Amino acid sequence: MFRKHTRRAAKAAFAISFGVALLIGVITAGTAGAAKATKKPTIVLGTKNFPEEYILGQLYGQALQAKGFKVVYKGNFGNSEEADTAIRSGKMNFYPEYTGIIALDLAQTPSSHETFPKTAAATYAYAQKYEQKHHLMLLARTPFVDADTVTMLRATAQADGVKTISDLSKLSSFNYAGYPECQLRITCFAGLQQIYHLSKATFTSLGSISVYTLLDQKQIDGGDGFTTDPQQKSKKYTTLVDNKHIFGYENVAPVLSQKLLKGSNGMLLEATCNNVSKLLTVGAMRAMDAAAYAQKGTPKQIAHAFLKANHLVK
Repeated sequence: MFRKHTRRAAKAAFAISFGVALLIGVITAGTAGAAKATKKPTIVLGTKNFPEEYILGQLYGQALQAKGFKVVYKGNFGNSEEADTAIRSGKMNFYPEYTGIIALDLAQTPSSHETFPKTAAATYAYAQKYEQKHHLMLLARTPFVDADTVTMLRATAQADGVKTISDLSKLSSFNYAGYPECQLRITCFAGLQQIYHLSKATFTSLGSISVYTLLDQKQIDGGDGFTTDPQQKSKKYTTLVDNKHIFGYENVAPVLSQKLLKGSNGMLLEATCNNVSKLLTVGAMRAMDAAAYAQKGTPKQIAHAFLKANHLVK
């Protein structure tokens, strides 16, 4: 199973190359010298509970270690709601999160669908406001977006004559599968019911079998695929157009304690993380996710190969 639950990664060594342009910020000599003058804070790094998050955690953690920060890896804290509770309670002080999840599911700032943020920048602003209220901060967001989708077998969608999510309203039934939290999120199945008014849609909670396997077996009509899933590149599947835009803008941004950003070490920490984030295009993330899915390395190995290829670690 690829998304949102733990699976054993292969331990074999591997070689992986990513065709991503080198974009590295420069820390000035003055900043570097000042950073040595004071002790660097410890980064207590956590993640959510799926492989893309594990890779993201390793990307930021290893880059920070290369700059002399002590990083303590705390493992996964579950879904977004559980990770949010963990960082607010001090069980960790750094983790990667998706801006749309923060703005629409955690903060629940918009009072209605009409007031949902209409751009990635507006989504980021909503999310930042929520985190600051809890003495946390968001660093710069990534170029890549990993949003929920309504994914179907292409043949099924063509047979049903559906191209947009709104088209599903003409079907007599529609069985949609997703992870348990999807059922209650406005950015997932709850949005299909409340905003698209798909009253005939039913929900199947995913366990150990992937949404793509269930689609292949025709046990469901559609499922909660994600835009960086390797399977999304296959012509076997199609994603319905989210014409009411319930899935939001899901760029990734590190969430961290405001205390970590104090002084010159904070400047170094922020610059280091931003240098990682700006490299994370959808192509780069899909390549790393595909490596994890095919068990071509552990998240640690995959992240290290990417960082080394981009001269962020040795």
